[in-house]
Amino acid sequence: MVPFSLCPSHPSSSLKLYLSQFTPTPLSDLSGRKRRATSCRFVVLSTHSNPKILKSNRRSRYGQPLSPYDDQEDDVEAYHFADVSDDDWLLNDDFAEVSVFDVNGKKSKPHKGFANGHLNGENAKSVAEKNFIGNYDHGSKKARQASLDVARNGKRATRKNMEDRFPRLSEEIDMDVKWLPLIDYLSTFGFKESHFIQMYERHMPSLQINVCSAQERLEYLLSVGVKQRDIRRMVLRQPQILEYTVENNLKSHVAFLMNLGIPSSRIGQIIAATPSLFSYSVENSLKPTVRYLVEEVGIKEKDVGKVVQLSPQILVQRIDISWNSRCSFLSNEIGAPRESIVKMVKKHPQFLHYSIDDGLLPRINFLRSIGMCNSDILKLLTSLTQVLSLSLEENLKPKYMYLVNELNNEVHSLTKYPMYLSLSLDQRIRPRHRFLVSLKKAPKGPFPLSSFVPTDESFCQQWGTSVDKYLAFRQRLLLKEFAEKYERKG
Repeated sequence: MVPFSLCPSHPSSSLKLYLSQFTPTPLSDLSGRKRRATSCRFVVLSTHSNPKILKSNRRSRYGQPLSPYDDQEDDVEAYHFADVSDDDWLLNDDFAEVSVFDVNGKKSKPHKGFANGHLNGENAKSVAEKNFIGNYDHGSKKARQASLDVARNGKRATRKNMEDRFPRLSEEIDMDVKWLPLIDYLSTFGFKESHFIQMYERHMPSLQINVCSAQERLEYLLSVGVKQRDIRRMVLRQPQILEYTVENNLKSHVAFLMNLGIPSSRIGQIIAATPSLFSYSVENSLKPTVRYLVEEVGIKEKDVGKVVQLSPQILVQRIDISWNSRCSFLSNEIGAPRESIVKMVKKHPQFLHYSIDDGLLPRINFLRSIGMCNSDILKLLTSLTQVLSLSLEENLKPKYMYLVNELNNEVHSLTKYPMYLSLSLDQRIRPRHRFLVSLKKAPKGPFPLSSFVPTDESFCQQWGTSVDKYLAFRQRLLLKEFAEKYERKG
């Protein structure tokens, strides 16, 4: 599938300079690659939050159905498998070199899989039978039969060992003994049998990768800042990452991120958040997305790196569709000018992933329901776009009720202090209010929302009390509220 191109127009001169530093990544020639037949078919169910944008007919280059989602928010285009080693899973570097055999007075060449004249049960391969037949004296049927018996017994011993170690895996999938070295290696990252089954169902060829190749790729990811604890989650979400070569894929994508101005200390976090990044062509997909952000959306080049750090998924979604639909919606719904929407993208680009019908509209309607007009809503969203990500029932509504019932404030105060809606009701708002009430320092009229914004140290200094005294009060309040909730549930 050809990667989409979002913007045919030419980039600015400075953008051309950094976008010209990469060459296109060619697809590997897969014509000679052997495919493993399987008698089972699996249906992969996606948990994508918007099933309408999924393409159920997406296939990997092996013909396997793909689950086209990176997480619940991004609209991932079809995968582009660039420069995947064609013969990774055919390599047998886990075999041991052996000495020369003397059969009927003739010297035979060394064979892999044997050591000191005995078959290595852990690494036995069915191809050993074929290799030995050709090297024995055709006149000796007894010698040929003996070699076959040894190979078959070794293969049975290996499969028995595999079934003992991974009973569920052996029972649920058509597992090959050649996969054992890779499975053993991935187990060091915390992979369990259920995880390997997920990998098999999502992208079976990922289990056929040569263990040395997989190790090289994962070690490179660790070297650029990916945390050990994130490897398992990344591979489960994007098993194809085991196939991407270091030189022709991984390094070019890391260089692309760094050329956006993203510091090296943040590269690993971005990769961990969006491992599907590597399945997109730098030239044909990622660079056009950046050009679109600069030329069509209006993000300044110096701010692109900041936007990507806030929402790495922005690189792997159909940014043209996301931007146009949400820009049109906000313009029609609350009269938002283009420059205000650009500010929203810079502050909280995640909102480009949010559903209009299930995300943006319900929150705008809630703000209307509490008495805010369109201009107030626009001002609030431009200042604190994160409001669009907050839960109505668990966050926005309780905070509003506390604002009017306990703090004696009116809704228009939110336009002056929108930060109030981003603060924790349990950890910040209620403890500080109740603390001042206990000290009899709370004002009689509307409680000043400005008291919730500073740090604990600044808050206590402002009201003439100690941090230790406040923290002790907050801890007692939290324990009391927890006990009350526990009793109600009981």
